[in-house]
Amino acid sequence: MLLYIYTLSEVPGIDSSSPWWNYPGLELWKFVNLLVFILCALYLHRRFGRPIGEALRSRGEGIKRELLRAREERDQALAKLAEVESRFANLDAEVARVKERARIEAEAEKQRIADATGEEIAKTREQAKREIETAGKAARHELRRFAAEESVRIAEELLQREMRPEDDVRLTGRNVQELGRTGP
Repeated sequence: MLLYIYTLSEVPGIDSSSPWWNYPGLELWKFVNLLVFILCALYLHRRFGRPIGEALRSRGEGIKRELLRAREERDQALAKLAEVESRFANLDAEVARVKERARIEAEAEKQRIADATGEEIAKTREQAKREIETAGKAARHELRRFAAEESVRIAEELLQREMRPEDDVRLTGRNVQELGRTGP
């Protein structure tokens, strides 16, 4: 097989008057433009690439730190959520325990009040008995005093009614004789 190289003048559709660098599909200016762009990008990368790289690296580290902090906060929030959910799950049992404890305390308080009331009633009865006994003693004493005074009064009235003057002389004489015997 023979390889035949065409010259520009032999290529169909190409005008022999157009230069080689303007060959359709080759268009050398596009490659030159690409080369200039790559050179400018390399220059800018060398000039500003290190500060930008460091800024991007520090920004990446900051993002990593914030992600770690966010994970820790998420873990703490999940732990707290689990605790709250467990407490919420145990809420019915806790309410039942509180109700039972309140019922037991109310029963104990009721019993304590009943006992205190019984003791107070017993004390009041004892005090009432003592007051009744004291009042009875005072009434009996007053009745005895009244009876004695009435007996004396009735006896005086009876003596004044029944006693005659000669009885009075005789009694007075007898009393004087008795006093004379007991004398010095």
